[in-house]
Amino acid sequence: SVPFLVRLFPVMLTKFVYLNLVAFPFFADLRRPELLLNNTISLYLTTEPGVTVGIWHTVPGSRGAEALGKDQRWYEEALADAHPVIIYLHGNGGTR
Repeated sequence: SVPFLVRLFPVMLTKFVYLNLVAFPFFADLRRPELLLNNTISLYLTTEPGVTVGIWHTVPGSRGAEALGKDQRWYEEALADAHPVIIYLHGNGGTR
């Protein structure tokens, strides 16, 4: 009966395969990543009119002592220095 239901309701398949309705960790405030990860802040980029993408910027552990107590401006300037930037695309789960 499952293949029959998937054929009738293909949206169900995407919900069960990707499980984007489940947010993990539960009850975490993803707008405040510093509570989950050290040396991390939340930023927002406007990619086109009406589309805003939330990102986390995490500096490496080697710069952790330097990042303590710094504000958003310091993190933005750290993106422009000579250190490499690694972009991690988490997928389509709807959370960071």
